[in-house]
Amino acid sequence: MKLRITALGLALAAGWAIAPAALADEALAKKHNCTACHAVDKKLVGPAYKEVAKKYKGQADAAVKLADKVKKGGSGAWGAVPMPPNANVPDGDIKTLVAWVLKM
Repeated sequence: MKLRITALGLALAAGWAIAPAALADEALAKKHNCTACHAVDKKLVGPAYKEVAKKYKGQADAAVKLADKVKKGGSGAWGAVPMPPNANVPDGDIKTLVAWVLKM
């Protein structure tokens, strides 16, 4: 039997390879209660992750800025509701979460 590799087959294989990492990062967001205020594609209390990615697209220091905001909290960038600090979230988890958001 001949094995036929198609563009669709490659795309599906690539998707299966990427999907578990994205799901793991979403699980990490749920674990640290980020999803209580944020969703991927719609505003809740805070901005949608896709809007955050759009706002910071192309900024070389975006990951550092966002990690700092997640850790220390902030206000004014997205409206009147402040983001509380997340000092108990490990720095490695914050880095992973910020990278996930910026890829959207």
